[in-house]
Amino acid sequence: MEKFNELVGTIDGLVWGKPLILIILLGGFWLTICLRCVQVRHLPLALKWMVRNEEEGKGEVSSFAALCTALSATIGTGNIVGVATAIDTGGPGALFWMEIAAFLGMATKYTEGFLAVKYREIDENGHALGGPFYYIEKGMGPKWKWLAKFFALFGAIAGAFGIGTITQVNGIATAVEGFFDPNQAHTVNMGVFGTHTWAIIIASLVVAILAGLVLIGGIKRIGNVATIIVPFMIILYAVSVLILLVFNANKIPEAIVLIVKGAFNPQAVGGGLLGSFMIAVQAGVARGIFSNEAGLGSAPIAAAAAQTNEPVRQGLVTMTGTFIDTIIVCTLTGLSVVITGGWMQDGLEGVAITTYAFSNGLPFPNKVGAFILMICLSFFAFTTILGWDYYSERCVEYLTRGSRKAVKAYRWIYILAVFIGPYLTVAAVWNIADIFNGLMAFPNMIALFALSGVAAKETRDFFKSGRAKEMIEADDRAFAELKAEKAAEKAAKKAK
Repeated sequence: MEKFNELVGTIDGLVWGKPLILIILLGGFWLTICLRCVQVRHLPLALKWMVRNEEEGKGEVSSFAALCTALSATIGTGNIVGVATAIDTGGPGALFWMEIAAFLGMATKYTEGFLAVKYREIDENGHALGGPFYYIEKGMGPKWKWLAKFFALFGAIAGAFGIGTITQVNGIATAVEGFFDPNQAHTVNMGVFGTHTWAIIIASLVVAILAGLVLIGGIKRIGNVATIIVPFMIILYAVSVLILLVFNANKIPEAIVLIVKGAFNPQAVGGGLLGSFMIAVQAGVARGIFSNEAGLGSAPIAAAAAQTNEPVRQGLVTMTGTFIDTIIVCTLTGLSVVITGGWMQDGLEGVAITTYAFSNGLPFPNKVGAFILMICLSFFAFTTILGWDYYSERCVEYLTRGSRKAVKAYRWIYILAVFIGPYLTVAAVWNIADIFNGLMAFPNMIALFALSGVAAKETRDFFKSGRAKEMIEADDRAFAELKAEKAAEKAAKKAK
């Protein structure tokens, strides 16, 4: 197993080396320029459209449901375990580079959402299929179909054996074990999988069963579940961390100084124990991409299912996913880890670091803080399992030309991977996930560079032509009418 871990680590280092980091960062920078800083200029409009669905739009689910499906996939263990791992590896400065990558990634995410709707296909039954494989094939031309197939292949593998299953259920099981059986007193021998606690075994079985019950229903059931769980889990987590920050407000300035200093000179804040500047950058960017998935090409698969007729509008809505995921949620996690000193505790890794932050930073008994984090992480990871199943099934559907048998077979493999995920080592799990994330990013980023001119031109035309203003006015009228209808219904009930 040690040799396998070493091999996986070596491959991970090659995939997530300087070339890919530079491609993603330069891609985000280039798109920011081409789109004239869309992530700043139009963020207020994006946040407004995020919660307002387009009337008479074509697609399978509402724009908000599509966003929640994408958020369900992006807001996962990366926001809790990934951030802690990044800071543990590269120091507090890794959080700074995570934020930089997220800012540039918002322009990347906008472009992905735009292209997803522009080049998607909707059949006579209203089934929508789109994403990088379609904007590569239709946008770049049929001769690039091989690149689209590579993306779909990497996406299917990443979903079943990386970011979608193993890392997520591993995070859930570790958190459950840390709360219910921290001393590993109740164990059972699993043969080739080693010895594990009953807490891990039961957790993996429960998660696999629950995931299977939802996944059978497809995108509509996933969207319905996501629109309920995602807003709830984000609010619960944000409120918990804000309480932590309020009760440790005097430490926030010092934490910010550590983050900024550590971004350029990690050893200055790590007592010589941390690695180089590039380690801080690599840890921040890699974990940031793992969390918000900007550049990976996953979110546009969900965006393609949105009920909308306007690519620009969905691009803006898709962009808010990175803002919520990294600028808000990951920042909250990072601050809590730095403020409480969880990243400096010997012998802690992954979720144990964030658990330490919650247990020692919240004004509650340690057990209560650990329980809150366990609940939040379980929600985050479970919804990611659902979202990534949708992504990877669409990849399989593209590869097999719509074969329902292949999709169903893949779904069972996916559920099986959820069950066995906790029995793999943490190092191997994260490295495998990183490898396939990187492999997905290469073909997607090539397409984004090639089609950046299309996105830039149509975005400028959309705002210059007045279509944006017309849509805003139509939305305001529809919202006012809906508000009036609800008020009338409320008045009628009172009158009765």
